[in-house]
Amino acid sequence: MAWKPTTYKKKLFEPASTSSFKLSRSKIDLFVECPRCFYLDRRLGVGRPQGFPFNLNSAVDLLLKKEFDTHRKAKSSHPLMTTYGVDAIPFTHKDMDVWRENFVGVQSLHEATNLLIFGAVDDVWINPAGELIVVDYKATSKDSEVNLDAEWQDGYKRQMEVYQWLLRANGFKVSDTGYFVYANGKRDREAFDARLEFDIKLIPYTGNTDWIEKTLKLIKQCLMDDRIPSASEHCEYCAYRNQAGKALLEATQALKDKKLRNHGV
Repeated sequence: MAWKPTTYKKKLFEPASTSSFKLSRSKIDLFVECPRCFYLDRRLGVGRPQGFPFNLNSAVDLLLKKEFDTHRKAKSSHPLMTTYGVDAIPFTHKDMDVWRENFVGVQSLHEATNLLIFGAVDDVWINPAGELIVVDYKATSKDSEVNLDAEWQDGYKRQMEVYQWLLRANGFKVSDTGYFVYANGKRDREAFDARLEFDIKLIPYTGNTDWIEKTLKLIKQCLMDDRIPSASEHCEYCAYRNQAGKALLEATQALKDKKLRNHGV
């Protein structure tokens, strides 16, 4: 059955509903990070506080897309591909703009759970074998060489794997190897001079999507359950909520006790 892209609207999961439930790539990652935070978000409507927007990162993302789109139109390899020996060109498809659109993206209904999974890709390339290559743009500024070795970057890897899974679910042949186009802002210049320069590195990553099917089933079980899941051991948000709640209760009780003492009770 063909599924047309639909605009994502924030909607809480209703166990009694028979309609498919839209679930973004980022919410899958939220579940992996902390089932309790995921449950609060998708069942109870209490999301984590939003961080500040990374406008510089967004600017890098937009300019990279424009740059690669020039080669997409010309059906030519980008110099970065040539430098790193990647035999590919940007992939041309009628839905490319849809696949890149936030809250729409590449979509697929996971029939076993009735979850409509979606995620917006940064770019897709194609190699001579006809395999699609998932590409993700990242930007930072650090003195050391950029890599994917930090534990918090596991989310980047899961992100790419979900995109690979989505494209395969849409009938495309997809390479296990994807690429991160990593822009690192140079910090060793003598002056700013109203210009920020970047080193661009292409980092290959071999994805493994085996975890996704199992995780989607666990997500559905979580959503259907009326019991709130345990917090992740390393979730700073849950730790904050617990400590804040405890402090507020203790302060409230102390105030009540003080009032009682003042009234001679």
